[in-house]
Amino acid sequence: MLTWLENLTEAASFLRIFGYLSVRSAFALTTSLVIAWFLYPSFIAWLQKVRAGQSIRSDGPESHQQKAGTPTMGGALMLFAIVVAGVLWARPEEPKVWAVLIIAVSFAAIGFVDDYKKVAKRDSAGLSGKIRLILEFGISGAVVFWLVYTGKIDTAVPVPFMKGLMLELSWGYIAFAAFVIVAFANAVNLTDGLDGLAIGPVMTSMVAMGILAYIAGHYGYATYLNIPYVAGSGELVILAVAVFGAGLGFLWFNTFPATVFMGDTGSLPLGGMLGVMAVVTRNELAVVILGGIFVMEAVSVVVQVASFKLTGKRVFKMAPFHHHLELIGWEEPKIIVRFWIISVVLAAMALLTLKMR
Repeated sequence: MLTWLENLTEAASFLRIFGYLSVRSAFALTTSLVIAWFLYPSFIAWLQKVRAGQSIRSDGPESHQQKAGTPTMGGALMLFAIVVAGVLWARPEEPKVWAVLIIAVSFAAIGFVDDYKKVAKRDSAGLSGKIRLILEFGISGAVVFWLVYTGKIDTAVPVPFMKGLMLELSWGYIAFAAFVIVAFANAVNLTDGLDGLAIGPVMTSMVAMGILAYIAGHYGYATYLNIPYVAGSGELVILAVAVFGAGLGFLWFNTFPATVFMGDTGSLPLGGMLGVMAVVTRNELAVVILGGIFVMEAVSVVVQVASFKLTGKRVFKMAPFHHHLELIGWEEPKIIVRFWIISVVLAAMALLTLKMR
């Protein structure tokens, strides 16, 4: 929104800085960080006042029972900070920015309903999984259809490590891209089970995705690295750093022992944003490496459920995988920090593959 200031350079030449992506990115990060950091104390106090406390699974690790009652839905303020920063500092004429924001706000609404049902009924089950998936696929499919129909994204999927190989999916791409978005939304949601466990890898992944978005939106860099050029994707850097800034502000209060949880209100939109940014920057397959922590957590749940239904036996003591580690004796802070370390390594690997594509 504030990019219009660069049009006033005749009156004040210094205003041309608002045309630079680097400057706007710095302002976006600062904006989201300041909003989150300074408003969370009041927001947490309000959540406590309205008794928006977390319900804990009865079959989970015993150590989690002490977390019962900790304010949840903290992701609402984080999303507010991200949206404000994005609207203020990204170019409003870029449809890819709006695609990401639509997914974020829509998934946050779904997550809010889920969290509200948990809080109101004091039940950890929340919204029906089937209804949630129908809504997520419907919204994601509509957004992807709009992007494809208007020619904003291509329907060919680049294959990492295979130079020049593209899988043309035609209109089947809509279902594939929707799956990527929904899968990452729910994978981040599954990872959000320990204090600070999800937000750390989200921040790391978003920084890496911001770099990929910038490179894809720069014709010279994209051509040199032999990756698809995506006009306008550089504006997604604004949203990536906004997530990082808001995440820092949230982590200050979510670090062990947490005084607030993001809830589905935060985890679903953050994962959805990562998924849709992978789609519009042509990193639909590479994001599996970049967001490997989330993939691992989701796969552990799929394996656990499939094994139990087919054989009656469980592969892990409990899924997602971080709960298995708890039950075999790993302390919560150790799990969190080690997952963060792995997420940094995976993000670096995803960036290093740029020259191997």
